[in-house]
Amino acid sequence: MKPESLMMSYGFKPELSEGAVKVPIFLTSTFVFKTAEEGKALFEIAYGKREKRESEELGLIYSRINNPVLEILENRLTLWDGAEDCAVFESGMAAITTVLLEFLKPGDLVLMSSPVYGGSDHFIKKILPKFGIHVLEFSVGECKEAVINIIEKSGMAEKLSLIYTETPANPTNDLVDIACTKEVAKYFSSKEKEVYVAVDNTYMGPVWQHPLKHGADLVLYSATKYIGGHSDLIAGACLGNKELLKRVKGMRTFLGNMASPHTCWMMLRSLETLKLRMDVQAENANKVAAFLNNHPKVEKVYFLGNITEGHPQYELKKRQCLTNGAMISFDVAGGEANAFRCLNALKLIKLAVSLGSTESLAEHPASMTHCDVDDADKKKFSITDKMIRLSVGVENYEDIISDISQALAFA
Repeated sequence: MKPESLMMSYGFKPELSEGAVKVPIFLTSTFVFKTAEEGKALFEIAYGKREKRESEELGLIYSRINNPVLEILENRLTLWDGAEDCAVFESGMAAITTVLLEFLKPGDLVLMSSPVYGGSDHFIKKILPKFGIHVLEFSVGECKEAVINIIEKSGMAEKLSLIYTETPANPTNDLVDIACTKEVAKYFSSKEKEVYVAVDNTYMGPVWQHPLKHGADLVLYSATKYIGGHSDLIAGACLGNKELLKRVKGMRTFLGNMASPHTCWMMLRSLETLKLRMDVQAENANKVAAFLNNHPKVEKVYFLGNITEGHPQYELKKRQCLTNGAMISFDVAGGEANAFRCLNALKLIKLAVSLGSTESLAEHPASMTHCDVDDADKKKFSITDKMIRLSVGVENYEDIISDISQALAFA
């Protein structure tokens, strides 16, 4: 069956929950062991003191380690990306920072693509160095040889441990070649140490792009966005193979940043309509972008649909992306003043950060989500005062276009 069909029932046995057709919320902090021997065995497995025997399962211990709703949600999320395992967190940043802290140690080097979401940019560039972790970056569009040269010139090639990318990039929609990034990781890997690739796939969600199929070792989400999809929860997720997710879940246990049972239950609800919502959003975005492309007050539109034949990233888009997504950024002629006039005039579209929800949202990246990014980097990647970022929702596309049209009249 296709994932959208399995979202209704996968991983849940009604007979274990009084025949409930939907997963109940298990609001409990701890679980009763049948015997002391069982409790001992479960802790041995949970803390990695021994491997599970063939017939053993990791039973329920404590909701900081596992919870029925959390486990069912993680099982269902693996279906979209074709992953072996999944870890769900209390926020997207919790997922990202847990992965970075697990796979990097003092003295290591992390290579990041730029641009990325402002919160990720801040943690990697300003928090990780406090722990003695070195940071290098490469720009989207740089070829494999150029990236290898950046690493070798740094004199820290042997310290490279992780490559962190975000594609499409927030807020410019630039693409990073995941397969090429994995080739760079392999180039610097050795028998003693493997260099891993982690990809933030938030902009495309689990329906429109599958980084693991292109060579990524880990895929990350702010599940607040398309997965949650209703602007009523905060969550994150990390997916990959069982070996790496065992490490991620181990770090999560001791940081204590797993999602709550109630958050997991709400996300299970959202997964049932995930593809329906995202299909409508992608269709709407194509029509909104076509309108913006021809508006006299819009200087440039940053949208995957504008990457057409002849564009240097066209073949990459065809290979990696299943749709054009639903994120559009555009430059308003006249700079910040006109961008603000437009944002302030919106009526249907909400002036708010975040993305991927049922309602359309608009924000000003340079002064909001990316305000802490270095000015030189903002200029380099065209994150200017005239840019507006738009997350297209599920409203009638004609109403979305009408709202943007009347707002642009104020510019």
